[in-house]
Amino acid sequence: MRPIIVIPARLASTRLPNKVLADIGGASMIVRVMERALLSDVGLVLVAAAEPEIVSAVEAAGGNAVLTDPDLPSGSDRIMAALSSFDPDGTYDTVINVQGDLPTLDPQTIRDTLAALQGDEASDIATPVAEIVREEERTNPNVVKAVFGTNRNALYFTRATAPTGDGPHYHHIGLYAYRRAALERFVSLPPGLLEQREKLEQLRALEAGMRIAIAVVDTVPLGVDTPADLERARAWYAARSAT
Repeated sequence: MRPIIVIPARLASTRLPNKVLADIGGASMIVRVMERALLSDVGLVLVAAAEPEIVSAVEAAGGNAVLTDPDLPSGSDRIMAALSSFDPDGTYDTVINVQGDLPTLDPQTIRDTLAALQGDEASDIATPVAEIVREEERTNPNVVKAVFGTNRNALYFTRATAPTGDGPHYHHIGLYAYRRAALERFVSLPPGLLEQREKLEQLRALEAGMRIAIAVVDTVPLGVDTPADLERARAWYAARSAT
């Protein structure tokens, strides 16, 4: 495999505008995410930016960025557009989608997700999950649950509490490793019925018969969606710099 990590980023966040350029311990959030991705050491890291300001921030930090159409409908479309521009000859055959608002992401999660894709030749996509340990998350619709069997292939993703009965529940982490052909197919598909109902893009892949391998990991990164989340991320970096 020849993997590349692509981080989609845009300024037009509804709950926390311009969040990817917010300062976290002396660097913008997008640069912090890029740093975490680089620490995984799995391949080149590219930022798929919707605005020139993001490109400037990434390049000033020594990173790679491609400017994409700000009107693209999703992060997956933005990644595909950036990849088509940056690598038109298909040098990279595996694409890892790392969200631009995960500044505390454990680099091992990236490695584990890539390993899940490598370990299942029939899979099109791989994605990580972590066992839910906080009881309130089981019923929180903002915590997406992944349902999978003993073969660790995804059966469903939902905002509801699933499955029922005794046993663990798993928190889905929004990071994906795609075979490049699978990503190309995915962005060409129309939105699925379940995708529109649950507001979960990955259900489009399942509805189309694509196979998603599951990587079970130990930690859930902090997703920054609100001012309170941003303060928690700043505190996380402050604690690390103090040690």
